[in-house]
Amino acid sequence: MHRPPPDMEPRVYGAQKIAALVATLAEDGIAPAAVLAGSGITEDALADARLLVSFAQGAAVFRNAARLAVDPATAFRAGSRMHLTALGIYGYGLLSSPTHADQVDFIVKYNRMTGPMAGPSLFTCDGEHGVYAYEVLVTPDPHDPLYRFALEFACAAQLTVSRDLHGGDFNFVEIRAACPAPADAARYPALFGCPVHFGQRHDEVVIDMDWARFANRIPDTATHGAVREICQQFVVDLSHAGGTAAIVRRTLVEQMPWRFPTIETMAAALSLHPRTLRRRLESDGTTFKDLLTEVRRRLAIDYLRQTRMTTEEIATRLGYSDAANFRHAFVRWTGRTPHEYRGGRADASRGPAAAAPAGRPPARV
Repeated sequence: MHRPPPDMEPRVYGAQKIAALVATLAEDGIAPAAVLAGSGITEDALADARLLVSFAQGAAVFRNAARLAVDPATAFRAGSRMHLTALGIYGYGLLSSPTHADQVDFIVKYNRMTGPMAGPSLFTCDGEHGVYAYEVLVTPDPHDPLYRFALEFACAAQLTVSRDLHGGDFNFVEIRAACPAPADAARYPALFGCPVHFGQRHDEVVIDMDWARFANRIPDTATHGAVREICQQFVVDLSHAGGTAAIVRRTLVEQMPWRFPTIETMAAALSLHPRTLRRRLESDGTTFKDLLTEVRRRLAIDYLRQTRMTTEEIATRLGYSDAANFRHAFVRWTGRTPHEYRGGRADASRGPAAAAPAGRPPARV
């Protein structure tokens, strides 16, 4: 089953990542108002420690930052500001983890409560190395410049937090990124202190499991358990906080690929009149058509990246009457045909990046 994209509407996340971006671009002479444009967040509001923001607001700021950045290392610099002390209760949960295994489990289960544009979704271990599989949430398209910007921010943040936890000598073994190599790809090993491979099938951060043998600095089983309860309640509350748009988005994903309902059948499933559903979605700042397009786009990119399905098969899965209509829609979304998109990605993987590791299951949206 495909994982639903984040609920865009609930204002439940801290604004620390937005503040990090604003501060970093301000160092380069970019006005905070320009970075915050279109997000509904003012510079004065950002100074309030009680400010809560939505995923959509965070995504707007990240997209502005990616567009306005004058320093290629902007995302890395901003992510490096994300120390444990910037992560609130989540950071306290990491710090109090009794064991490395508890810490890893906490990261994978609860990193979404920090409002990440990208973050770890799975951890596997082969004995010598541990691998964090990342998911980029702000956009499903590795060719979108925002994809690399968000991934770079997230990896820099993880590196900073890991050094807070384990000491300044901590380093990654390597980073694998699905996005194409940028023109300045040669600078990445110096930034991250490890090889960075682009054009890979998955986004992954590899660590040396020797670090797992180091005891956490201030483990506390009781405190960690209490923090887990708080984080779990946040996750439960978040699932009910998104309003009608979030419910419709989740329902669309859950019903894929079996059927794409019309607004009338969706309204019936939610025990609403279609006019009521339209009105509620408008109050959430969206429409049923927009939500359907969003889900189709995410699934189309996922199928092209992770499967060998033909264009005709994908068109059928996504509810298009024929492959031509799907191709036209995909060009509108990405500027490429499905064939060009899949072929361009294959070309990127034959560049300077290392071969993608075998045996991994397809990622899920």
